[in-house]
Amino acid sequence: MVVVLTILAVWGIWLSWLDWRTRRLPNWLTVGGLGVALVARFGNGGMSLFLDGFGAAAGGGAFLLLPFLARGAGGGDVKMMAAAGAMVGWQKLIHLLWYSSLAGLALAVVMVVMGRLDVSRSKHCLRCLCDWRYDRKTGAAALPPLDSARERIPFSIAIAAGMLAAMMG
Repeated sequence: MVVVLTILAVWGIWLSWLDWRTRRLPNWLTVGGLGVALVARFGNGGMSLFLDGFGAAAGGGAFLLLPFLARGAGGGDVKMMAAAGAMVGWQKLIHLLWYSSLAGLALAVVMVVMGRLDVSRSKHCLRCLCDWRYDRKTGAAALPPLDSARERIPFSIAIAAGMLAAMMG
């Protein structure tokens, strides 16, 4: 178990570092991690363990599908969450999702306090939903571009933390 946790930690730290630096997660690491996890599950437990990991991968990917479609999460985050789901399995999937969500919230708060995350887009969305007098066109024109690094949370850090917490718990 120690060897597995070490390998998962190295994989998660590597992806987190890449995401923090470039805001990109390479497919060969995310999809490759998914493939390695599923092959390892099949080799260790046959088809039942493989299907367990496959279902957890689908559940993990589906968890971030709506934020991805709303442009709130990147494709690499969806693939990494699917890979993490395959690694932890169906029994620990809810723990992975819970711990990743808490870690993402904590990361967002820390980034806002440090001034590394711009919350103007969140304020704009809340005002659009709650304030009928708010001029949406003027507010949208004042927002920073979506590709700005200050608009993106490197969610792979939260996924890696959630994966390790779920594996240990």
